[in-house]
Amino acid sequence: MEEFVRALDELPLGVKIVLALPGIDIIWGIYRIVDGICRGSVPQIILGAVWVFAGTAFCWILDIIFLLVKGEVLKL
Repeated sequence: MEEFVRALDELPLGVKIVLALPGIDIIWGIYRIVDGICRGSVPQIILGAVWVFAGTAFCWILDIIFLLVKGEVLKL
C-alpha cells in the first residue's frame, strides 16, 4: 500500500491535476484512505471516506486548489 501512496506522490503536477477532475477524483479519496491506513491516522481515513462520496460533487475543486497552491492534496 505504501507503494501506491509513493507512486501518487511522485506524479508530475499536471497528472495530479487531471486525477483531481470530477469523476476521477475518487482516486484521491482512495489515496487518503490508504495513506491513513499506512500512517495509522483515523482522521485521515475518515477524510478519505468522505472524499470518496463527496469528491465528485464538490471536493474536487478543493483538490485542484491545494494542488496548485501546495503541490499536494489536503492531508491531515
